[in-house]
Amino acid sequence: QLQLVESGGGLVQPGGSLRLSCAASGFSLDYYAIGWFRQAPGKEREGVSCISSSGGSTNYADSVKGRFTISRDNAKNTVYLQMNSLKPEDTAVYYCAADAFITVQAMCPSPYRPLDYWGQGTQVTVSS
Repeated sequence: QLQLVESGGGLVQPGGSLRLSCAASGFSLDYYAIGWFRQAPGKEREGVSCISSSGGSTNYADSVKGRFTISRDNAKNTVYLQMNSLKPEDTAVYYCAADAFITVQAMCPSPYRPLDYWGQGTQVTVSS
């Protein structure tokens, strides 16, 4: 069964940090661009950050630049999102997605077509 599984979400105080993980099972992420997306209640889904299959190209939403860092470890078949200096407005369900035939520019912030695989999401809540 091909799937993506996110983990690492939780409750954190403003200014705190979390690291999200996106692990693939049933297939290798080596040839896939990966994106992190989030959706807050009552809001549309937005792209947070994307990374190319090689890791050589990344992009970030303006709202998270300088605070979030995307990375990947293909040996572990996992992509990470390090989130620092978290703010209440970062509260959302975070999803990862994988697609083999798309550039990071076309994937983030809004993919122009449906992506190949999506995870089930992990909740991030930033609150004091």
